[in-house]
Amino acid sequence: MTVQRTPLRPVRRVAVVGTGTIGASWAVQYLASGLDVIATDPWPGAEARLRAYVDASWDAATELGLAPGASRDRLDFTSDTRAAVADADFVQENAPEILEEKITLFGELDAAAPVDAIIASSSSGIAMSAIQSECGHPERTVIGHPVNPPHLIPLVEVVGGAKTSQGSVRDAIWFYASIGKRPIHLKKEIPGHVVNRLQAALYREVVYLIGEEILDVADSDDAVSWGPGLRWGLMGPNLLWHLASGPRGIQGFMDKFIGPLAASWKALGNPGVTPQLKQTIVDGVLTEAAGRSIEELSADRDSMLIALQRLRADHTKPPEPVGPPAV
Repeated sequence: MTVQRTPLRPVRRVAVVGTGTIGASWAVQYLASGLDVIATDPWPGAEARLRAYVDASWDAATELGLAPGASRDRLDFTSDTRAAVADADFVQENAPEILEEKITLFGELDAAAPVDAIIASSSSGIAMSAIQSECGHPERTVIGHPVNPPHLIPLVEVVGGAKTSQGSVRDAIWFYASIGKRPIHLKKEIPGHVVNRLQAALYREVVYLIGEEILDVADSDDAVSWGPGLRWGLMGPNLLWHLASGPRGIQGFMDKFIGPLAASWKALGNPGVTPQLKQTIVDGVLTEAAGRSIEELSADRDSMLIALQRLRADHTKPPEPVGPPAV
């Protein structure tokens, strides 16, 4: 059933619940968007780690562009979860992917947050229908799943649960779009949402090709990143097939090529992940990294993500606004 929603309140203060890698990156995103952020995490040392992450990420956020009033000084922290959300206009939850903990936490957040504040979960695979089961106001709970790191990659998947109102889904999409995110609306719940399913489908074939000794690890990465990955960074597969199919575009693709492509799906691999195959991939990745630390590789990735986003911004028409939320 769909429960009547309450209107979205103007978002000026965001509560970030859980400040691990995803939560800390969300905090950077919201601060860079000119919002007040109150973060909460019960782990010892969480505040120091969060502030260090924000400081280390601020140059990248600045390069992508700061909203008027954006400042790291607008970050507050408390270990009291209920106090953190008590005055929040929007809540972004980032707790571990453990269903029982999510259910309990959302019950607490729902009881403490203003009734007209949307509560979004960054859950990468758990359905909101399960998470919202102990909420008194489940109509305002949604999945807002980002791609890591959220402050550098715009995409966010938005999907409601069985008791989420369509108005809350719409308002969450509007809010994310208003701070520069690229929200997509999943019209149905599905395990793993969409992005992780797409990544899993591609990686299944990559692992199969490595296991069959068709490609080594480095060449399998190059096959993606220096081939279709370059195109996917600019356009999605449907639009790319439209360009690749001659003057008739996507209609020509459907008439001539979808049949052979669909037939090829039957030959795709379903690898058995043996200890030997896992070790092959580990050894191959370490060889490919060539002594570069995870921090160094992450810095390279981030600088290229920023450059790509700036390039896309110069060539991409912004999405049509969905209109302000009903109040």
